[in-house]
Amino acid sequence: MSFHFYHGKRYRTFNTYLKETFGCRVHKVSLDAGFTCPNRDGTCGTGGCIYCSNKGFSYNTRKGVPPLTEQLKQGIDYMHRRFHASKFIAYFQAYSSTYAPLNHLKKTYDTIRSFPEIVGLFISTRPDCLSEAVLDLIETYREDYLIWIELGLQSASDDTLRRINRGHTVADFIDAATRAARHELPVCAHVILGLPWETKREILKTAELLARLRAPGVKIHALHILKNTRLASEYAARPFALLEMQQYAALVCDFLERVPPEAVVQRLAVDVPKNELVEPQWCLRKQETMVAIEAELERRNSFQGRLSRDTS
Repeated sequence: MSFHFYHGKRYRTFNTYLKETFGCRVHKVSLDAGFTCPNRDGTCGTGGCIYCSNKGFSYNTRKGVPPLTEQLKQGIDYMHRRFHASKFIAYFQAYSSTYAPLNHLKKTYDTIRSFPEIVGLFISTRPDCLSEAVLDLIETYREDYLIWIELGLQSASDDTLRRINRGHTVADFIDAATRAARHELPVCAHVILGLPWETKREILKTAELLARLRAPGVKIHALHILKNTRLASEYAARPFALLEMQQYAALVCDFLERVPPEAVVQRLAVDVPKNELVEPQWCLRKQETMVAIEAELERRNSFQGRLSRDTS
């Protein structure tokens, strides 16, 4: 397969996918619907993942959490003014957005029905928060909206998942992703590159797992340390090596070469608030990171999925 499949890019970008689907740019509105997480409330653990800081990940959490309808109104108005957007995706981002009773989930998701500009429903959650009943509920929105389930994996190593206090296993992810596929609900896997105890071989095993599962989508980001997290405390007590930008770019390319060629690459670099970041500082240079990734793919004359046949 040639990279020309990706409209001149060497990987299938999220913007390209949305233009293919809707014929125009579509913008996400990130939402905090007040959910928590079984890894924070004691169900499977406390304290959350060692890197977790929703102030660093979620815009609405950083600024305080207004009512959901207000978040939607403000987000739509902002995206319309800044980007002249007319279609939007409601992105339930903060914590585990399926971790609540079904009637509460339905009431929460139904909020988007009052906004005709919304064409997509994206739900971020954990593998252990995706029961058959929840999948049945999400499936009811498929007729009216583009649906994606964003599912945290981070690594295909159970040892790594224990170290970062994820509270679930690789088998849990495989089970959740497989069942979502049966409901025809695409899953976007979240993964982290640069965890200090993982070798390159272990990192690539995560890509190979996604290839075997034919994962519809992936979000990749570098390990970065945010303030007021357990990871920040560990780093302060005993600093460990973090990836440099070029190292990260090379690993991303290794990863992309192994994921399915049809997978939608929803993210390759993070948006990090400067006042929340400890290290590495290059994570603040998102555009430069993207240029480095694309330059490395060009240097290799490579593209997404080039090696995926070897891992399927």
